[in-house]
Amino acid sequence: MGLWGWPWGLRRRGPSEFGAASTAEEVTAGVDATHLTAIVTGATNGIGRETARVLALRGAEVIIPARTMESGVKVKESIAEQIPGSSSKLRVMEMDLSSLDSVRRFAREFASSHRHLNILVNNAGIMACPFQLSKDGIELQFATNHVGHFLLTNLLLDKMKSTARETGVQGRIINVSSVAHKRSDGSCFDLNKLNDKSRYNPFIAYSHSKLANILHANELSRRFQEEGCNLTANSLHPGMILTNIARYIITNSVLMSVMSVANLVLKNTQQGAATTCYLALHPDAKDVSGKYFANCNETKPRLAVRDAELAKKLWDLSEQLVDTNQHGEINRAKRYC
Repeated sequence: MGLWGWPWGLRRRGPSEFGAASTAEEVTAGVDATHLTAIVTGATNGIGRETARVLALRGAEVIIPARTMESGVKVKESIAEQIPGSSSKLRVMEMDLSSLDSVRRFAREFASSHRHLNILVNNAGIMACPFQLSKDGIELQFATNHVGHFLLTNLLLDKMKSTARETGVQGRIINVSSVAHKRSDGSCFDLNKLNDKSRYNPFIAYSHSKLANILHANELSRRFQEEGCNLTANSLHPGMILTNIARYIITNSVLMSVMSVANLVLKNTQQGAATTCYLALHPDAKDVSGKYFANCNETKPRLAVRDAELAKKLWDLSEQLVDTNQHGEINRAKRYC
């Protein structure tokens, strides 16, 4: 154990001067975000809620998508109580990431009610749930963790591009992934394989979706560079945190044993949201794109993540899954920013 009860690994800091023990408030200290608008998915609990709170603390207008308005309003009220004067800059909008129709409705409503969007945090997710298909017939973890975010991001890209042009402020997209991506090689990126119940493994399916989060950010970054957009896209591992995402695997029978070692191996939510907030607001993250972070520092993901062809394959599959031919909402033709 190190000083103040921290294991030495958690106290170690990297080139950014932050590390595993850094909190979201610490990494954003001194940042003025009063001119920024952000969307944080999964902001009704866990590290998503802490991300929304800290962005609001720094002055940003924060949109909280929620599966139900009731759950979103409770979070808004809680944050507003902690940050006096923030209520007017917190907005709750209904969205279910596992439903493509719901994502489309959210994007249309946001586009009609907001002129600018500077930051998109794709944070929401589920982990290791029993096999089931989404309303659109896609394995639920892949549908929620990747496909919903893929559609949401693309539907909001025009808004983010115009915001960057009009304000001169670089737009930032952050995908919350996981070190679990290392258990996937991307060979699953085929709908028949994804939806095959006989070969379903809850943890491996989660890993597939987390690999997809990183590849999605990488391909976005490549396209932004090609188009000359003033946007960045990065991905991250938040660390091991005991939040509601673990509800399918943390049962009462194991909770006591987990909690007994939690202080040694797990982060709290304040630390878990730090890397997301660093990428969203820190000045040193400007112009950084297509990178994978952990503990507020760039780190190396598994080799499959650096496979540009695999990223393109995933993009093509994702376009098929959101049915661009029928709905035509993803603009692949535009090459200007």
